[in-house]
Amino acid sequence: MVSFAILFLSLLAALVYGQNGNSSEIATINITGNAFFNSKTGDRFYIRGVDYQPGGSSNLTDPLADVETCKRDIPVFQDLGINTIRVYTVDNSLDHAECMQMLQDAGIYLILDVNTPEASISRYDPACSYNADYLQSIFATVDVFAQYDNLLGFFAGNEVINMANNTFTATYVKAVVRDLKKYIRARNYREIPVGYSAADIESNRLLAAEYFNCGNDSDARIDMFGVNDYSWCGQSSFQTSGYSQKMKLYNGYSIPIFLSEFGCNQVSGSRPFQEIGSIYSTQMSSVFSGGLVYEYSNETNNYGLVQIDSPTEVTKLDDFNNLKNQYSQHPDPTGSGGYSTSNNHSTCPDYQAGVWEANNTLPEMPSAASAFFKSGAGAPMGTGFTTQQQCDSDGIDSIDNSSSDSSTITSSSSADASSTDSTSSTLSSSTSSATSSATSSSSTSSSSSSKSKGSGAVLEIPRGLQMIAQLFTMII
Repeated sequence: MVSFAILFLSLLAALVYGQNGNSSEIATINITGNAFFNSKTGDRFYIRGVDYQPGGSSNLTDPLADVETCKRDIPVFQDLGINTIRVYTVDNSLDHAECMQMLQDAGIYLILDVNTPEASISRYDPACSYNADYLQSIFATVDVFAQYDNLLGFFAGNEVINMANNTFTATYVKAVVRDLKKYIRARNYREIPVGYSAADIESNRLLAAEYFNCGNDSDARIDMFGVNDYSWCGQSSFQTSGYSQKMKLYNGYSIPIFLSEFGCNQVSGSRPFQEIGSIYSTQMSSVFSGGLVYEYSNETNNYGLVQIDSPTEVTKLDDFNNLKNQYSQHPDPTGSGGYSTSNNHSTCPDYQAGVWEANNTLPEMPSAASAFFKSGAGAPMGTGFTTQQQCDSDGIDSIDNSSSDSSTITSSSSADASSTDSTSSTLSSSTSSATSSATSSSSTSSSSSSKSKGSGAVLEIPRGLQMIAQLFTMII
């Protein structure tokens, strides 16, 4: 009788998960040397994508929590021929399962920035903004999204260094990279790449690349490096644009590099996107692994590929058609594309006052955050959770930077003030503000936590398993 019950329950469980589980499978993307690879086929993977934040910085909402928005936009992604989107801000207290499944069904991966406008490393006071409450926020985002195989990776920061004189902030971003990687491993998630998206600042572009990929602590080194580069404008070329110099600059870099934003709009008329022919060719494939066009929806900055007409309709602009044509004309390079597994991680740049002021000694993780490694981050607090001024007297070992008082928040884009910046944007979603801090596994839930999925401390038993348990009790 018991053996029959086990067989019956096994079949029922298979039926439940066959109906409620993933309707399609997608390979995870792994890293070998300085390139991405499809974990199932072994083929090299090149990012062909767009930066995706409908509403822009003036009306920041979570596009992956709105099923109607996903139903509207994902078919447009497929028509464009992309395989990756980047999203700058999500609300970790909302349900993303349906949109992530739709992206997976379409063969599209996600690169996700873990920060929100209110929970991020501050350029004004990075030491204060690096605290246990902040780590709870980003760890909760990891908890929500780590389950999805089409998550390509996380960005620990976007253009936190955005000028020549605020390089001291890099110390705290690198600490965040370390903490994220340790948290992912402690929670037994798959090995998910963690990277940084850098502004293309002439005085420190190479220094930043070296710094985030240097040192003996592999946890503190990024797994991938994104560059927001708008140097190719209009009818240009590999040489004229400066792309050839970027290839020389980053030659020998040991991890994947890609363009996390590109697509200069300082042109008359629509953007021709001629750079696609170089990006997806052996001219660049030995160093670069594709890129993300800025951006999907047309906002006040006029970088859009489509105009959003309504919650269900968009108009494809000339930029969209030009990019689609370029993608179709330029497939990925065949074979390995000249990638390398023999490059070593970088040598840490020396401190130079006024040039490079990041410290190679990182602050210790706030002690209160250590509980998350054992019990998970707890209930996601959403986008209303403000952490930048939650100074941790117990957990933060502040590093003295004499120039920190002079730093200012400016444009996050290498091109102009249009590019999205999680530390200066204002989110207009209706998420409730958190009224308590999460400093241990017994974090107090906000009013929005009931909508969350994948929380580290809240286990929701699927209804199918509840039915199985009841049937098992009856049979036994």
